[in-house]
Amino acid sequence: VKFLDEHGIQLYQFGVAGNKEPFVDIPQDTICAALAVLLDRRNHPILIHCNKGKHRTGCLVGCLRRLQHWSHTAIFNEYRVYSHPKSRHMDQQFIELFNINKVWPLVDRRYLPDWPTL
Repeated sequence: VKFLDEHGIQLYQFGVAGNKEPFVDIPQDTICAALAVLLDRRNHPILIHCNKGKHRTGCLVGCLRRLQHWSHTAIFNEYRVYSHPKSRHMDQQFIELFNINKVWPLVDRRYLPDWPTL
């Protein structure tokens, strides 16, 4: 915490349990809140990471790609590149079914990053 304070780094933590079991759900509200932080350029540069940088990170980035209008094929290809060799069907299903319409009410559009297709 001292290092963060000394360097003006803001830490955002969003508690998302691992989802190895089919009955463990990723909370959509938590992903929406994380995406709202990610979509605010005042928070950039930004690092997204979970325990191993694969599954929960992959779900968050996959949902971001949905907001960027990527195709499911492209999203899942990117997810599999970084989650290999342990891609999870449940993560891909979460990304596919994620309701992106719940994100936009949380986002201040004045501070959207200058990314293509947002």
